[in-house]
Amino acid sequence: MVDTTAEIVLFDGFDELDAIGPYEVFENGAQAGASLETRLVTLEETDIVTASHDLRVEPEGTLGQPDILLVPGGGWTAATEGVRAAVEDGRLPDAVDERYTEGATVASVCTGAMILAEAGLLEGRPATTHPVAVDDLDASAANVVDERVVDDGDVLTGGGVTSGIDLALWLLEREFGADVADDVSEEMAHERRGEVFG
Repeated sequence: MVDTTAEIVLFDGFDELDAIGPYEVFENGAQAGASLETRLVTLEETDIVTASHDLRVEPEGTLGQPDILLVPGGGWTAATEGVRAAVEDGRLPDAVDERYTEGATVASVCTGAMILAEAGLLEGRPATTHPVAVDDLDASAANVVDERVVDDGDVLTGGGVTSGIDLALWLLEREFGADVADDVSEEMAHERRGEVFG
């Protein structure tokens, strides 16, 4: 029986590594003994999601009520898709806020922090994002810190693109123990970078 569910919510224009990096970390964590099930999902039913570098992904269903909800970034500087479009549309930030209110731990990678900010989850909290969105995150009333991974309990943020791997490894360590995270880090030949802030 799986104790913890994680969902990574995809949208057109998401950055591939922001989502697929943590997905691989979580899947490897399950193989290393974590009682964790991870799904790639979308807000609404769709056959294919196209990422920022044109990778096409077939999601496993729609957003449920996971224990951990991870929001990737991508497309903050683009006007037509990605995070900018998701923020302007408003439905994904609302869904993130809803899951948070119902008890999910919410994490973002890269400019996904702007979706969390729009959801009202970062006001007065320490948070980080990709350098292209730092000024906008600061303007959202978040307490912007220059760190790779920020853990503020039930809300976590990761900085630039590859920080999603470190954020996911930290979540494995926090929820399932250092041995699991160390095994996954070794399996992926990834040397963890930076201390976790928080």
